Amino acid sequence: MSRGFYIGRFQPFHNGHLSMVEQIAEDVDELVLGIGSADDSHTVRNPFTAGERIMMLTKSLVDHDLVTYAVPIEDLERNSVWVSHIQSMSPDFDVAYSNNPLVIQLFREAEIEIRQSPMFNRDVLEGSEVRERMINDGDWETLVPEAVVNVVDEIDGIERIQMISGSDSDRN
Repeated sequence: MSRGFYIGRFQPFHNGHLSMVEQIAEDVDELVLGIGSADDSHTVRNPFTAGERIMMLTKSLVDHDLVTYAVPIEDLERNSVWVSHIQSMSPDFDVAYSNNPLVIQLFREAEIEIRQSPMFNRDVLEGSEVRERMINDGDWETLVPEAVVNVVDEIDGIERIQMISGSDSDRN
C-alpha cells in the first residue's frame, strides 16, 4: 500500500486541485491532503477556515475511489523545519506531490520523494482567480466542484469574501 501527501491552501478547492488529486490517485492507494495555512481565515487571500476547507475536500472527493485524510497544517515561518512539522501532523506518507519550487526543495532536502504533476488550466484554475470572481460576482461556480459551490452557499462565503475585500457588488 502506498500513501501520498499533497498540500495546498485550497482557498477554495477548485477543479485544478481536483484534477491533481485524480492524477495522484493513479499512483497511490491513500492520500493525505494537507490543508495549508490552516490557522488563517477571513482574509481575501484565505477567506475560508480549515474546517470549511475540509468540508469542501471531503464532499468533493466522496465519490472517488481513494482513501483520503484531510490534515490541517498551520503556517510555520521556519522553512528549515517545515517538513518535520508536516510529518508531525500527518499520517506517514511515501511520496509528496507539489509544483511549488520551495516545497519541492524542502522535501528534497528532507530526502522525501517528491513528484510534480502538470498544472490544469493554470491561467484560470487558481485560487486567486476564483476568489476574484467571487468578489466581483463573476462566474466562479464553473471553476469548482459542485460540492464546493454548496459549501460556499451554506457558509455564506460570497458575502464573507465581499465584505472582507471591502467590496459590495450591490453598491453603485
